[in-house]
Amino acid sequence: MITQVLGGLVILSILFMAFYCIKGYNMTVGFFLMSAIWIAISFAGNMIESNSAMEGLTAVEVLTDVFQAGPEAYGRNVLVNVLFGAFFGTVLIETGIASTLIRKTVELGGDHPRVTVNLLCLVTAVLFTSLTGVGPYIAIGVVVLPIMLALGISPLVSVFAFIGSAGVSASFLNVVNFQQYQTIFETTSPEFANYSYNDYFPFAIVAATISLIVILTIVNVKIGKAKKVYSWDAGQSTAKSAPALSLISVAMPVILLIAFNLPVILSFILSSLFALITTGHLKGGFVEASRKIAKYGSDGAISVAPMMAFLLAIATYNAAAAYVAPYLGALLSPVIPATTLGLAIVFGVFGVLGHFRGPMNLVGSGLALLHVVAAVTSWPIQFLYPLFIVTTIIPQGLDITLSGAVWALDYAKVQSKDYMRLGIPTSATLCVIMAIVVYLMYGSLM
Repeated sequence: MITQVLGGLVILSILFMAFYCIKGYNMTVGFFLMSAIWIAISFAGNMIESNSAMEGLTAVEVLTDVFQAGPEAYGRNVLVNVLFGAFFGTVLIETGIASTLIRKTVELGGDHPRVTVNLLCLVTAVLFTSLTGVGPYIAIGVVVLPIMLALGISPLVSVFAFIGSAGVSASFLNVVNFQQYQTIFETTSPEFANYSYNDYFPFAIVAATISLIVILTIVNVKIGKAKKVYSWDAGQSTAKSAPALSLISVAMPVILLIAFNLPVILSFILSSLFALITTGHLKGGFVEASRKIAKYGSDGAISVAPMMAFLLAIATYNAAAAYVAPYLGALLSPVIPATTLGLAIVFGVFGVLGHFRGPMNLVGSGLALLHVVAAVTSWPIQFLYPLFIVTTIIPQGLDITLSGAVWALDYAKVQSKDYMRLGIPTSATLCVIMAIVVYLMYGSLM
């Protein structure tokens, strides 16, 4: 009985975290606070009835695991990839490759606002398969959003189109995101350690494509009859264009990972060097080239510093989740579906609860759910990973807790409640669609 009561306390703490996120409080502090609450619940429960997750461990060892070993392991596996990804993103922006792609897109759209907006969403999605952090959202947003607004698109639809393309569609293919989520799975169960980006890639392509189609469909319906304007009125820049050959670098990290199975960091380094060389940014001698590379690396690190602090907080939260999982498992295991179809239905229907870092979101209170599902089922990661990714990326990408969305809403002067009225129904629809896709692709593995 005490186990179920403690499980109820964990549920209440998750609801508290959802309220905390809705109120817009600092997420990094929030997840450290939740880690402390969960460890306190675990210690209190262990004093009354033995906690299987704490068996054979002293209190100091448990605290070390949560607040020291957890962040250390996460830093080794994820944060270095975030840093090199941020370096690559800075290179794409500083060399003019990103802005050149956008300008070429506007030129291709010509005098047709609807065509231009659709092409801008496609290019934004391509760019953010490699870009990460709030810095790139700002750097690309200050180019894309004024163009959409100049085309007669409402601020709400412009922000929805931009964030949906970058935060949802592109996120399914983003290498840094994969590494982050895979590390969470790996710390949940050693059996999940061998799952690679190549294993995940077929689903990523399907998910990115379907989500972009749904977002563009909604955008086109909302656009209605936008006034016809000329492309040179749409915020065009006179900046020098990057060479055509350099544009290949945008997709290079994914190509190197998939085609040549190169490590993530090396893929980012080679792609960055290719971009710098083809745009002529390494001219001027060794000293000048070294100065630029160091500067881009430093700028990239600064742009993702808040994100890195948040990820370290997530690492402690993930470690703490292992100790409350027995209590949550006792409460939820009787109602967890026994079939892949049943689980897919649950994730599809309740996927929208991934908003505000809720109980279906891996980068949120969904970590505890992952520990429970992994403990009470024997389903392979090929099925579980995409399922959890759907209810993480989609709600999170259309949520006001996304740092890029916060900036875009403020930039375009859009009310968060208006954005959520559009984002939540879209998220709910996409979660159902993608849960069905997961089941059709991987449900037969068991």
